[in-house]
Amino acid sequence: MLTCIPTNGSAGRDDTVCEHFGSAPYFTLYNSENDRIEVVANRNSHHSHGTCHPMTQLARFHVDAIVCSGMGRRAIEALNSEGVRIYYAETPSVRTLIDRIKANDLRVVDPARACRGRGQHQRANNDSGCHGHGFGGGF
Repeated sequence: MLTCIPTNGSAGRDDTVCEHFGSAPYFTLYNSENDRIEVVANRNSHHSHGTCHPMTQLARFHVDAIVCSGMGRRAIEALNSEGVRIYYAETPSVRTLIDRIKANDLRVVDPARACRGRGQHQRANNDSGCHGHGFGGGF
């Protein structure tokens, strides 16, 4: 399985998850079949709200899953319809997320639980799943 994790830097396992998928400076791609990592710079990280399309850049990699802090309902549904699963990044540590991927211990994001507006800053333990800039529209 090839998993994409939006990250703040290019340090691979030693990096942290970026709270906004489309604005992440980098995408860390983890291949669980061979335990390899590839880091890709996000060429469109400084976009206007609603104009980013990170999956266009990532299409050549054939990503199976995304682990992120949040994503809007429409984006989740569109990606799910393409066979891409969306999971919660319940820790900021890429290393810990990779351990959870290996253990098949990730929680799927339910589109019905996504927030309705960008930037809804709610506590991480909130039942709606909103974290930081995530679970808003505009991914």
